[in-house]
Formats: sequence, C-alpha cells, structure tokens
Amino acid sequence: MSYSDWMSQLPAKLHTTPLYKLAIPGSHDSMSYDLDVNSRIIEPNGLKRFSRIYCLRKIVHTWASTQEVSITEQLNAGVRYFDLRIARKPKDTDPTRLYFHHGLYTQTDVETVLREINVWAESHLKEILILSLSHFEGFDQTISAQLHSHLIRFITNLFGAKLILNTDTPTLKTCWNQGKNIIVSYDHLAFHQPLIWRKIKYYYGNSMDRAKIIAKLSQDLEKEKSPHYFFVCGLNPTLPHNSSILKYVLRFCDNFTNVVRRGLPKMLRWVQQQYNKTPMNIIASDVVTRSDFVATVVKLNLKGVKGR
Repeated sequence: MSYSDWMSQLPAKLHTTPLYKLAIPGSHDSMSYDLDVNSRIIEPNGLKRFSRIYCLRKIVHTWASTQEVSITEQLNAGVRYFDLRIARKPKDTDPTRLYFHHGLYTQTDVETVLREINVWAESHLKEILILSLSHFEGFDQTISAQLHSHLIRFITNLFGAKLILNTDTPTLKTCWNQGKNIIVSYDHLAFHQPLIWRKIKYYYGNSMDRAKIIAKLSQDLEKEKSPHYFFVCGLNPTLPHNSSILKYVLRFCDNFTNVVRRGLPKMLRWVQQQYNKTPMNIIASDVVTRSDFVATVVKLNLKGVKGR
C-alpha cells in the first residue's frame, strides 16, 4: 500500500480532529542522508580540531547518517514531520547561504531543499507538512539577526498562502478548506510571527539502550495526557557524549542505521502498546522507510474509528 497521500485517505471522522491529536510519522535529523564527508566536523566538540583527518570524518559520517533516502522520498513514503537542523558554514562567501547539519554539514543548501519540499506540497495539497527548524549552528551574534530574518523571509515568500497560521487549531478539514498545508515551527522566540509556530517539544530517550529509551519516553508521555499543541515522541537512539561512544564508533563493520534497523521493530511494538495508554502525536524515527514505520504510525489513527 502507498502512503504518499495517507492524510487524504483517513476516515471522515478524523477530518475534524486537531492535528496535534493525530498520529503523524516524522523523521529525526531528516537531512542526514546528505552529509558531506568532506566538510569540517561540527560535533562532537572534542573532534572539531581533527577535521582534517579524513578517516575521522568518515567515522562521523557513518555514525551521524540517520536517514537513507531524500526528502522527496521521505515525503512519498508518508513522512509528514521533518527535523531540520540549520547551520551556517564559517567563511562562506555567500552571506546568507545556510546548510543543514548533524556532525557534519550537508552538501545541499537550505533554500534548495525547501524549494524541493514546496514542489511536493503543491502537488499534494491534502497532505499537511510540519517543518521544524532548530539548532542554528554558526549563527554568530554579529550576523544572527540578519540570518534569521533572511531565512524567515525566504520561508514566507516561498510557501506563501500554503502556510497555516499559528492562531488556528488546525484540522485536516480546516486546512483543506483554506488551501493551506505547511506548518513551520521555529526554535527561536524572537522571530515568531503569525505564520511561524513556536518550538515543538521533542521527547527522546537519550540512550542507545532500547529499554532505557522506552522507560524515558513512557515517563515523558505522561505529561501529554491532555495535549493542546504538537509534541514529538522520538524513537531514535542517541550516542553517548563521553568516551563510551568509542564502543560504538569503533565497530568498523557496523553503522548507525544498522543499529536502528535492528531495534526498530521492538520500538514499534512498544508504540502500538503505548498508544493505548497515553496520547501520541508526532512519532519520529531514523531510517523512516524501514520496518513498516510509516504504516505502523498511520494505522494508529484507525484505532477506535467505527467500521474497523
């Protein structure tokens, strides 16, 4: 079954449900499939000074690449939330050019990718997309305001009438009636405006241990018993920030996506059980085209709908 237009195919009963009460598949570090092994290292901090060493950049690339397919392929697969981490390269000759990042910079710049998303959105008007922009690496104090203003101006000009106002409580029906299908969340309070939504809370386990991830997420989701805004349940494992990271990254026959693939079926079984206990809205993962991730999340919406 194709999930490229799954929102438009939901039962009519769900068309008036607030979007923050629907189960929506999302991708964690959405642009990490595009990381540039020839860029300098951004994180971890302890490795920055070794950026000239190719084999070290290669290791960072192997363990920072959390997605395997392009943004358009993720959209076609049914992903509707995107975790977009923004960065400016130091000494870039273009004063407003931005990239994405996760350990390394991406090859493709931000404006090119947003245009790609816009093309897809224009041909899938009943699919609501949530773009979460955050981190803003390299936004030095002297140029930060200029970069934020430029980026927001580009976003509002590009998406235009498709942008959903943050004063609304959006449902599929209201979005369709208004001809709007893009929500932009921006993690910087100073630059919020009616077309830009505030930060979306991202819960995650902060561990490589699946049992610890599940325990932390179960605890966090108790806070969302009566949600009035979007929130993310991140299934993604997280590498340690201390020397214990070595026991993972020195496995030369392994990589991050393999680790995730091995654990994702168990995480999805937990999602199906947890959905009966606490509300779940955006559910984000790495390797989003694997293990029936999208299908599992979308089908949560059908629980309790009459006729199933």
